[in-house]
Amino acid sequence: MLATLPGAAYLARVSCHDVRGIISARRSIQKAFQTQLDGKGFSLVEILSNCPTNWGMSPAESLEWVQSHMIPYYPLGEFRAPGEDE
Repeated sequence: MLATLPGAAYLARVSCHDVRGIISARRSIQKAFQTQLDGKGFSLVEILSNCPTNWGMSPAESLEWVQSHMIPYYPLGEFRAPGEDE
């Protein structure tokens, strides 16, 4: 829904459930900050993360739950990036 707004320059959803996801999250956050600093519009990075304590799971179980339940429901990716509309 936010990707349809004219002021949105960078929108992404990432996950921290594995090493690849953490690296992707770091790159997306850096890209979001750079987009903001370049004055291209607002940026938003949504990060899917686990909470083993509140969920009552072990850390490994909670990471698996993020991958099997959250990611299919909330797909990962860049929904808008600088240069798409240019």
